[in-house]
Amino acid sequence: MELTESLDSLSFLKRMNRCWQDHCRQTIMIRSIFLFLDRTYVLQNSLLPSIWDTGLELFRTHIVSDGAVQKRTVDGILEQIELERTGETIDRSLLRSLLGMLSDLQVYKDCFEERFLIETNRLYAAEGQRLMQERDVPEYLHHVARRLEEENDRIMSYLDQSTQKPLITSIEKQLLGEHMTAMLQKGLSNLLDENRVTELTLLYQLFSKVKGGLPTLLQFWREYIKAFGGEIVCTPEKDKDMVQDLLDFKDKMDNVAQSCFARNESFINAMKEAFESFINKRPNKPAELIAKYVDSKLRAGNKEATEEELERILDKIMIIFRFIHGKDVFEAFYKKDLAKRLLVGKSASVDAEKSMLSKLKHECGAAFTSKLEGMFKDMELSKDIMIQFKQYMQNQSEPSYIELTVNILTMGYWPSYIPMEVHLPSEMVKLQEVFKLFYLGKHSGRKLQWQPTLGHAVLKAEFKEGKKELQVSLFQTLVLLMFNEGEEFSMEDIRAATGIEEGELKRTLQSLACGKARVLNKNPRGKEVEDGDRFNFNNDFKHKLFRIKINQIQMKETVEEQVSTTERIFQDRQYQIDAAVVRIMKMRKTLSHNLLVSELYNQLKFPVKPGDLKKRIESLIDRDYMERDKETPNQYHYVA
Repeated sequence: MELTESLDSLSFLKRMNRCWQDHCRQTIMIRSIFLFLDRTYVLQNSLLPSIWDTGLELFRTHIVSDGAVQKRTVDGILEQIELERTGETIDRSLLRSLLGMLSDLQVYKDCFEERFLIETNRLYAAEGQRLMQERDVPEYLHHVARRLEEENDRIMSYLDQSTQKPLITSIEKQLLGEHMTAMLQKGLSNLLDENRVTELTLLYQLFSKVKGGLPTLLQFWREYIKAFGGEIVCTPEKDKDMVQDLLDFKDKMDNVAQSCFARNESFINAMKEAFESFINKRPNKPAELIAKYVDSKLRAGNKEATEEELERILDKIMIIFRFIHGKDVFEAFYKKDLAKRLLVGKSASVDAEKSMLSKLKHECGAAFTSKLEGMFKDMELSKDIMIQFKQYMQNQSEPSYIELTVNILTMGYWPSYIPMEVHLPSEMVKLQEVFKLFYLGKHSGRKLQWQPTLGHAVLKAEFKEGKKELQVSLFQTLVLLMFNEGEEFSMEDIRAATGIEEGELKRTLQSLACGKARVLNKNPRGKEVEDGDRFNFNNDFKHKLFRIKINQIQMKETVEEQVSTTERIFQDRQYQIDAAVVRIMKMRKTLSHNLLVSELYNQLKFPVKPGDLKKRIESLIDRDYMERDKETPNQYHYVA
């Protein structure tokens, strides 16, 4: 014993190992000599231990059970493991042999494992606390993964298999379980912002090993999406890019869910819930902007996308569209833009238009798209009518030198346009009458109302440089035709002659005298048109093209236009609420206020406040569709 105490711990372990190896070799030799005795006499006598077991018992009793020897052995082993954990190289075969000895002697669990796990816990608890302060989250994640790999390697190399579960659990608890919330607060936003796919995958894999890890990650992921998306939707300065930002954000989150979160259903559903939650934080605006975004993609000017890319973009748009509660807002703005595309022939492709329509039909049902489909039908019917009208014109005694094309729009399908009375040249009025006669001859009982705001024309013009064709709106046409009659006109003259409303006229003159193609000269010069300005024909006008399109100055979709669309949506919603209340009351006859409101929420397809429902119910009571109960005012009766 004195000899062993003078040795350092590594030499002691080597001495101990040699002693154990000698003992095993000698026991095997004794067993070989007494093989017959061991195989026959001992086997027949169940109370007697075999020679090998007797040898183990002797070693256990006289050497390992000695307190000092056992303590130094276990201390030495733990010291070696700690050295290895701090990065030093140790003799693994020595540890494998000694731990095998403790296993064979059946003291591994009591002597070694308990202390080993306590030490491990202590080490990693301290390491976790320290590194969470010092390192950023990506570094820390890689460190945890490396630690787990090292410990698994230790189990393969020299620890007993039975230690694996408690050891790995202990590390996961100390390095991950104790710091989950802190880690996510500190680093999840950055990982997602910077799209760190490798670290996010690692984060998910590590958290899935810890109790409560995935639910915690799920919660933070949901909150991140709500916060980031809420910022996109609720920042009016970003409205211009809102839809593109939403699409990019959705793509990014989809990629994270697919690549990093193993397509986990809970994460995909949480993402959908979060999107639905933040996109409806700001009512109506996202729906309106999505409609305008689709318009920009379906317009003829959109050269950036092939048919397949366009189809892909529309599919992505539909995913965002699904999250929106007030789909009627989308419909109103989509309808207005679709009307413009169809009437000005600005649609990129009929196939893409039809494809979008079928997507909307599939998503919201036939009732949602019936008016939009009606608009397409009108355009097709108009083509057929024009073929018949041209034949009709050929048989007329006085052929007209103006070619007229008319689109006949069913009032209920199209957005409502404010009728505007303007003074048309007599040739145009005459031609309109001819068409009216032709059309009503075929469809008696119908009423035609002309919409000059939507008209456009091609004018032949002569300049010094030669002949040109001008593609212009009807208002621009009326202004230009005046210059056949005289050299110069004031703005008041033009207004009196054409009957165009002042704001509209100013924009028309601005497009002709202040735009890129200046076919009129303005006096005095300037960007804006003022009341006293005078205009004359610009004979020196030059342009490389033969046919020139002069765009009407687009009022950025005017605030009035937007307000009127929004008001129309509000009006439609009121009618829908009224209809739903009457429908429910007619069926139920008597109903309490709360039950009626909950039925309404089930039936209405758009978000509505309880206060608004109350107003509609009051209005129906005033109009005698229903009445309050005399005893219980919270109860309603249907009035037949």
